[in-house]
Amino acid sequence: MSHPDSFRDSTQIVLPAGAIDGLREDLEAEFTVTLAEDEDEDRVRLIGSPVVISDVSGWLIRHGVSVP
Repeated sequence: MSHPDSFRDSTQIVLPAGAIDGLREDLEAEFTVTLAEDEDEDRVRLIGSPVVISDVSGWLIRHGVSVP
């Protein structure tokens, strides 16, 4: 049986809060994702379908953002 973490990894990207500064508007215009800011931990989670998250990952890399 699959572990829930493997599904979560395919539906979200977790980045430091400042990683998408200057890209947020373009990101939201280009993709259907939810951006959840965890102010306690100074990070942002980009949440979407596995297909969208894969596309977002490639887009972020092309824009110079290191994706874990």
